[in-house]
Amino acid sequence: MQITTDVVLSRLVAQQRSLDITAHNIANAATPGFKGERMVFADWIAPRTGGEPGGIAFSQDRLSYREMSAGTINHTGNPLDLAITGDGWFTVETARGPRLTRGGRFTLGSDGTITDQSGQALLDTQGKHLQIGPTDGTIAVAADGTISSDNGQLGRVGVVRPQDTTHLLAEGGDALRADVPTSPVAAPQIVQGGLEESNVQPILAVSDMTTLLREFQFTTQFLQAESDRVQQTIDKLATQSSNV
Repeated sequence: MQITTDVVLSRLVAQQRSLDITAHNIANAATPGFKGERMVFADWIAPRTGGEPGGIAFSQDRLSYREMSAGTINHTGNPLDLAITGDGWFTVETARGPRLTRGGRFTLGSDGTITDQSGQALLDTQGKHLQIGPTDGTIAVAADGTISSDNGQLGRVGVVRPQDTTHLLAEGGDALRADVPTSPVAAPQIVQGGLEESNVQPILAVSDMTTLLREFQFTTQFLQAESDRVQQTIDKLATQSSNV
């Protein structure tokens, strides 16, 4: 009886994890540059005692991964909105160290530093802040990330790629921590005046959430029924023992 409960609980834990990830995807469906996350489950076979053939299958949360497909480019006309149409990520400086992002909604800080919406500085190809002076006038960003003004070239936006995208850990909506080295993208493709939308498809995500909720409810009901069956068995045995 305990084995049945353990198997069902393993499935319930896996379903809860999948629900959490799907809910996070839905919450960030409108976050520029956000990449949806998926779960991979597997059965872990516990061997039977005494060397008997077969085993007991427990659900196991193996890993999660990000869907790296590009989102649609939404043209905003804002000169500091930047979108990457090919490979690569912007880098912003945070209190916890550099972080990668595809969310290109940038603005000017009080000192002329180009920052994201949280005030974190956008970094250039040398890992330094990009700044625009008060007399620079019209700002142009070329496809390779070169920033120019009426006064000439100001710098170049750094675009990097991690060695392994499976080692990107989410921190907030669109910020990612790379636990592996990154390298510059030789020929980035940047669109000025545009934002990459999230690659989460809201209708499909909500449909997935509905299916997951039904499965979670069914598993919960099964677990409750198993608990009731065990309790009824205990009560029956207790009654028989008291009548002896």
